[in-house]
Amino acid sequence: MAAVDRIVALRAEMQKRGIDIYIVPTSDFHESEYVGDYFKAREYLTGFTGSAGTAVITMSEAGLWTDGRYFIQAERQLEQSLVKLYRVGEEGVPTVKEYVEQMLPIGGCLGFDGRIVNANAGEEYSKIVEKKQGELAALEDLTGIIWQNRPQLPRNPAFILEEKYAGESTGSKVKRVRENMQKNQAEVHILTSLCDIAWLFNIRGSDIAHVPVTLSYAVITMDESIWFVQKEALNQEVQDYCRKNYISVTDYQAIYDYAERIEPGKAVLMDKHIVNYRIFCCLNDQVSVIQEKNPTEQMKAVKNPTELSNIRKAHVKDGIAFTNFMYWLKTTVGQQELTEISASDCLEQCRRQQDLFVDLSFDTISAYGANGAMMHYSATEQTNAALKPKGFLLVDSGGHYFQGSTDITRTISLGDLTREEKLHFTTVCRSNLNLAAAKFLYGCRGSNLDILARGPLWNLGLDYKCGTGHGIGYLLNVHESPNGFRWRIVPERSDSCVLEEGMVTTDEPGIYLEGKYGIRIENELVCKKAEKNEYGQFMEFEIITYAPIDLDAILPEEMTQTERRLLNDYHKMVYDKISPYLDTKVKDWLKEYTREI
Repeated sequence: MAAVDRIVALRAEMQKRGIDIYIVPTSDFHESEYVGDYFKAREYLTGFTGSAGTAVITMSEAGLWTDGRYFIQAERQLEQSLVKLYRVGEEGVPTVKEYVEQMLPIGGCLGFDGRIVNANAGEEYSKIVEKKQGELAALEDLTGIIWQNRPQLPRNPAFILEEKYAGESTGSKVKRVRENMQKNQAEVHILTSLCDIAWLFNIRGSDIAHVPVTLSYAVITMDESIWFVQKEALNQEVQDYCRKNYISVTDYQAIYDYAERIEPGKAVLMDKHIVNYRIFCCLNDQVSVIQEKNPTEQMKAVKNPTELSNIRKAHVKDGIAFTNFMYWLKTTVGQQELTEISASDCLEQCRRQQDLFVDLSFDTISAYGANGAMMHYSATEQTNAALKPKGFLLVDSGGHYFQGSTDITRTISLGDLTREEKLHFTTVCRSNLNLAAAKFLYGCRGSNLDILARGPLWNLGLDYKCGTGHGIGYLLNVHESPNGFRWRIVPERSDSCVLEEGMVTTDEPGIYLEGKYGIRIENELVCKKAEKNEYGQFMEFEIITYAPIDLDAILPEEMTQTERRLLNDYHKMVYDKISPYLDTKVKDWLKEYTREI
């Protein structure tokens, strides 16, 4: 069934129920950024495969809202459909809520599946409906009704992350959560974020591709930890572990009954931007809801000494893998037939050879030439470009290891480049180095520092339609709140916290020119304390990504003396860290590609 036919089928179900507008976000029951195949309802309806977007269907129109990372991709994928693209953040483009309020008739009915809309958004939609004297239909999954051969709800095996990797016991983490609850005068904490639950219980899984989590909910009280999970995912070892750590295991779907049974007068701590609207609606009107971020969000963002030690080791392995790949690519292109996919496959193989490797941390972006202008491009058999000995290959990739997760982007020269390409590459490199070299007073947020990365690009009249960096989970999600770099606060991103010692954040400025090329250079930074004096506590960053930045694309004369020193110092560190683990030919090659300029 084509996207057009699916929307027609959805409208038939809407008409049966008297629903005027139906909303389909990109979400699962847990407000996850990436979702399993069972939850790809928006993709099923529209044909747009990006990881972010919301579809809104009326009886006469269909729209898709997505952000700047996906404008080019969405435009192409929606070309043959009836779905109109709304570019989020662009001048004159209404938000989803503004559109819904505008289009919902007086006395009309707004519908969505309350399990895939968060409580905060659900309340806002409810206010719109009340204003229009209409009705809200949030109990049915209409897409599920028309979805033929829908994939099964995943229930893959969960596994324990040993304390030698996690650095803190589950008991200690639960104790810290309860201390936070006491501070907020909460008696019950409802936790639905999959990564937070995985971190809290030191358990990982594989229910979402490249995100090692298990579909579940958790409730923490002052004397009980309850895990709502599909029991088929738990082997005997995990069940014994739960008993040992006083975690009661119950059915995944039982969270709704539990929410209904919370006694009136109880105080419940929850993040309404994550907990789904259905759970929120199950609560008795006399239950007091304390709206706060999950206490685990900040806890897991500040990596402990064991995690930081492990993460550095993971990055050495990842640097070895990427350098072997870059050597292979540089010495093979033009000698034999290569494509975006064969390059991606080679890099994956290099990672899989590393000890303690678990999985890729996301689908590799291997984008040649004009494909690199699509920030989240994914090569398919239809788009798979042949690599030629000219231009750029942008490779954004990463790995999950028991010692942590990695995310690295390198843009690699495959041969002849224009002066403009070299100038743009050099400018992105300068942007990356300038941010990494930041020294700042404690209390700064990513928004205070973002200008260091964007400044060189803004001086050329260029920009990129995304943040400059994001937090990284420990064998978890590759995009982790609450730390990040962004020039303006975007509330739904939740990435503008004060930068704390132990937070790991990416540094990835870029240039994306539609129809021409994309350039991105990405390293990970650990936030550390520097000196403390009469002005306060100074902070700085440590770069923990170890792979060469392609000197074939650098114009040294466009860099300041300080910037050249920063690049030379970085390359010396890369060589010192990973050269002992390389074959002689790769080591010799690396020596040349980390030479001083």
